Amino acid sequence: MSDGSPPAPARAGTPRTAGRSAVVVGGGLAGTTAALALADAGVRVTLLEGRPRLGGLAFSFQRGSLTVDNGQHVYLRCCTAYRWFLDRIEAAALAPLQDRLDVPVVDVARPEGRRLGRLRRDPLPVPLHLGRSLAAYPHLSLAERAAVGRAALALKGLDPADPALDTQDFGSWLAAHGQSARAVEALWDLVGVATLNAVAGDASLGLAAMVFKTGLLSDPGAADIGWSRVPLGELHDRLARKALDSAGVRTEVRTRVTSVSVNENGTWSVQVPGGNLETDAVVLAVPQREAHGLLPPGALDAPERLLEIGTAPILNVHVVYDRPVLARPFFAALGTPVQWVFDRTRASGLRTGQYLALSQSAAQDEIDTPVAELRERYLPELERLIPGTRAAVVEDFFVTRERTATFAPTPGVGRLRPGARTKAPGLYLAGAWTATGWPATMESAVRSGVSAADAALGALGRPRPRHLFAFEEAA
Repeated sequence: MSDGSPPAPARAGTPRTAGRSAVVVGGGLAGTTAALALADAGVRVTLLEGRPRLGGLAFSFQRGSLTVDNGQHVYLRCCTAYRWFLDRIEAAALAPLQDRLDVPVVDVARPEGRRLGRLRRDPLPVPLHLGRSLAAYPHLSLAERAAVGRAALALKGLDPADPALDTQDFGSWLAAHGQSARAVEALWDLVGVATLNAVAGDASLGLAAMVFKTGLLSDPGAADIGWSRVPLGELHDRLARKALDSAGVRTEVRTRVTSVSVNENGTWSVQVPGGNLETDAVVLAVPQREAHGLLPPGALDAPERLLEIGTAPILNVHVVYDRPVLARPFFAALGTPVQWVFDRTRASGLRTGQYLALSQSAAQDEIDTPVAELRERYLPELERLIPGTRAAVVEDFFVTRERTATFAPTPGVGRLRPGARTKAPGLYLAGAWTATGWPATMESAVRSGVSAADAALGALGRPRPRHLFAFEEAA
């Protein structure tokens, strides 16, 4: 029975059909993007994913009646590639952006009633759009606010693509530009830890400059925050798979690739349990260590560099209360181990009470801490931060751990990140860890998929779909 889709790459021993074909290994955002882009250009695509679902590290699971995201994921208005992806899978309305950047910041060290500050923008040109917010930001002294303004102007003058910046750490640069420890905590790390998954002292100056220049110093609306109002699995699995099906992509989950090799005629063999797939091009859209294990000899000049790209963990703490305790959709915190708190009640399907998720980045010190110890640590902190929790009953408390959530954005990581093309014709790399210029974000993953598809289409002699490159700086 045929569904009208173009045929997929053939199993070994099956006569090859006319046209060009590709196999994409990995069904996260990078692989899904590459598969969609290739299929949109008329390439016959098979997408192989070892897990039983798509979505990579941005997924959902069931816990009783709750639908739980493994971690809270947000994006910004400047994430033009991820926004294209949402449009492509017809999901943009399910993950809307703020009308205007507005981040509540609560400092528990201040007296109750005076703890709330806000980072928000005005409808003014850069950098005036943040001027009033910074001038009124209560968590820094007047002198610290002035010093932040001077550092921001200096940061605006940096070129994130300068290799010299990649060798320096952001914390040292901030100290050299008059930033106090308090300013780093209350502003630079407040943003940087969430976007880079590292504190300033552990982060590449090049990546930090990219984040702050693009998000805060490029366009007035660049840092407006968006997040999914439905479970991530609805976006990155169900709707992504629907888009892949509509594009004619053959998607196979629970299918782990064991090796990839080039044939004498320049085509490729992708080995899976039970057989091979013969194809014209392969995109490896898997984590760096897995990619290293699949690379054929000679594909990269220094494949061992992939193993030098470190990883960084993210811990998520999930708390379900018997009653509503928080009126706002999210806030950031100071003076406490808590970093960011999000209301996930509606998205999870919870009918009574409230479900809060704490997103704890750069969690090296806590990623293996037992749940009971985390409960003892974080429930009292939530009582300090949110008065409504003090009389509430905790109905559920659990954690999710992503030990290798992102690549570590350490100084020097830039020279380790490969581009989409390899030295093996027909073999391409994708993943947030590749050389996108971005830290390990959903945006970086989508951009990497676009870059891999673009490189493959050029080699396959296929035209680039015009809509694919509608967003700026696509590759």
